[in-house]
Amino acid sequence: MTDTAAAPPSARTRIRRVAENADYQRSTLHAIIDAAYVCHIAFVDDKGTHNIPTACWREGEHLYIHGSNGGRLLKLLGAGTQACVAITHVDGLVLARSAFNHSMNYRSAMVYGCFERVVDDADKRAALDAFMDKLAPGRNAEVRRGNDKEFAATTVMRIALTEAVCKVRTGPPIDDAEDMDIPVWTGVLPLVQAHAAPVVDAPGAGEVPAYVRQWQDATV
Repeated sequence: MTDTAAAPPSARTRIRRVAENADYQRSTLHAIIDAAYVCHIAFVDDKGTHNIPTACWREGEHLYIHGSNGGRLLKLLGAGTQACVAITHVDGLVLARSAFNHSMNYRSAMVYGCFERVVDDADKRAALDAFMDKLAPGRNAEVRRGNDKEFAATTVMRIALTEAVCKVRTGPPIDDAEDMDIPVWTGVLPLVQAHAAPVVDAPGAGEVPAYVRQWQDATV
């Protein structure tokens, strides 16, 4: 999967339905992951099929997650269970002249493979620092970092972005020729994620940092 890739990296990442919306470019994949705070991880165990939401972030060519050592998800992933990671951003509702041709504008990504545990302490701490900086750049330098007990109770895992695919739709509705004379409004109802005004928890507890002051004006 590269910025010039025109083919899927594997058989199971080939987009067959509306194949023209497939995007195998690395830059698209990175952008979709970087815009997300949550991914959904699907897997199978002896109790059935599951799909669990969890916080995520990216460093280089890996998607990272973290959680309690005792969590079922991390235990299964640590044992080598195959997983499928999904992220979706909905950008608009597409209203056409026929019910059948209504659609959505969206950016989605799927990653297949096995997670690996981040074992080295320095790498694990660096990954958690990167997660904090994703939430609020600079915050990590201001707060108490995790102590040894908290650090030991936390598992960090990552999955390579080697086997991944994106699917993206943009633009107006696509109507059938025979429907073009139907007198109904058509177009796109955009959906955006907005940064609202920060809500302070303890007035006067400390100087308001730049990343909080700038939050409401940031582009999502």
